[in-house]
Amino acid sequence: MIVLRSVIGDELRRRRLRQGRTLRDVSAAARVSLGYLSEVERGQKEASSELLASIAVALDIPMSALLASVTHRVAGLEGLRAVDGGRVAGGPDSMAADVAQTHDRHARNADRDVAAHELRAEDVLLDALDNVAALAVSDGGAVVAAA
Repeated sequence: MIVLRSVIGDELRRRRLRQGRTLRDVSAAARVSLGYLSEVERGQKEASSELLASIAVALDIPMSALLASVTHRVAGLEGLRAVDGGRVAGGPDSMAADVAQTHDRHARNADRDVAAHELRAEDVLLDALDNVAALAVSDGGAVVAAA
């Protein structure tokens, strides 16, 4: 089972270390205790959205970038392939695209089936008209079959 707080904590720690910053430095900038920030980074505490925003500001990264990184890491842990634009192959975005493609394919097939049906109906009508033309009209106005 994926524990989101652990993935978020790992990402926060990775970004902090990449910047060469200490827990003390980031905790002071984010206005959170050093111990609490350490617990968040280790996945032992669940950070509120307000705290995540404060830490993101302290690390000088957009919250959207932090969440996108977490999304890609979770997708990888789930065995899904992350793709550009924050979309995840096999995730909700691609499922919606699959549904749209299936709908379009069925609509094209239905249009083709309707066109084929209309052609068959036209053929039946033309056959009927040919049969009527083959009839001879007698002098009393009655229609009789031509011999």
